[in-house]
Amino acid sequence: MNRALLVIDAQNEYFTGALPITHPRDHFPQLLEVVDHAAMKKIPTVFVRHHEKTLPIFQRDTDGWKLHPEIDGRPRDLLLDKGLPGCFTNTPLQEWLNTRKIDTLTIAGYMTHICCDTTARQAMHRGYKVEFLSDATGTLALDNQAGKVTAEELHRSILCAQQHFISEVIDRKAWIDRTT
Repeated sequence: MNRALLVIDAQNEYFTGALPITHPRDHFPQLLEVVDHAAMKKIPTVFVRHHEKTLPIFQRDTDGWKLHPEIDGRPRDLLLDKGLPGCFTNTPLQEWLNTRKIDTLTIAGYMTHICCDTTARQAMHRGYKVEFLSDATGTLALDNQAGKVTAEELHRSILCAQQHFISEVIDRKAWIDRTT
């Protein structure tokens, strides 16, 4: 099994900007633990950074667009910029993975219900085995015209949907155990 870790959108916008991640409560230390373990085990790691063209968030070269400093200072094999939720859309990710004969993708980062979910679905459609880290991904509550949902409900719903034919949903400890 050749695995790569995708750290999706660990950007300042989710910490000091308009979209603070609230669930799971300890998501960031857990994400850092996964990144550090991947570096120690020489698991190829891709940091992904999202940008928006029309929304006032994630504008290129703003503080909210930048990677969180604790993530940015850690080792990575590739920094990938994307303009849509899926990490495969209009990016060189597929080619990079193919060149390295990667067959398993581990999903970590933000937000569980948009970019992590979309990327996991894209990966499964392309034939990858997908590991979705339940406690190293995170989200926030939503309240819009479609309804209102807590961060915990949204996170749990996406994890349940992922486990149903798309990904293997595991926590970081199980992932660390299997990659040790």
